[in-house]
Amino acid sequence: MTKTTGLRLEEITPKNLDTALGVRVRPDQEFAVAPVVKSLAEAYVHSGSAWPRLIMDGDRAVGFLMAFLDADWHEDGGSVVRSGLWRLNIAAGEQGKGYGRFAVESVAAEIRARGGKEFHVTWHPGEHGPEGFYLGLGFRENGEVVEGETVGVLDLA
Repeated sequence: MTKTTGLRLEEITPKNLDTALGVRVRPDQEFAVAPVVKSLAEAYVHSGSAWPRLIMDGDRAVGFLMAFLDADWHEDGGSVVRSGLWRLNIAAGEQGKGYGRFAVESVAAEIRARGGKEFHVTWHPGEHGPEGFYLGLGFRENGEVVEGETVGVLDLA
């Protein structure tokens, strides 16, 4: 991990919108995560549960994340409510420096602060996908597949 100067999450605002839109993953990873512009559009239409943030290291944007907090998982009126990580885009030149781990830990802290006991994530299986990253952080597959993505869960209790 590279020495970081000041990791933090920053709310997306008119001032940093273009910076957020400029975050791009490696080309071989584009199959596995939507671009930031799509995430922000989804955050707009899911404003009650989406939690988009820019990942900053000092004055540099190194990534983007979007959590879902207390989301109606089956969109059926709340039979299952979950929180977790919806998107994680670490900029191509910034990968392997601990920023993804920081993002996951930050979302876990937010879920815990809201009383959550489980952290959910989904990922596209395949080469260059994030499965190994999530499994390495302790997520376990729960047997669900949603829109072709594997569902993982991390116990926060």
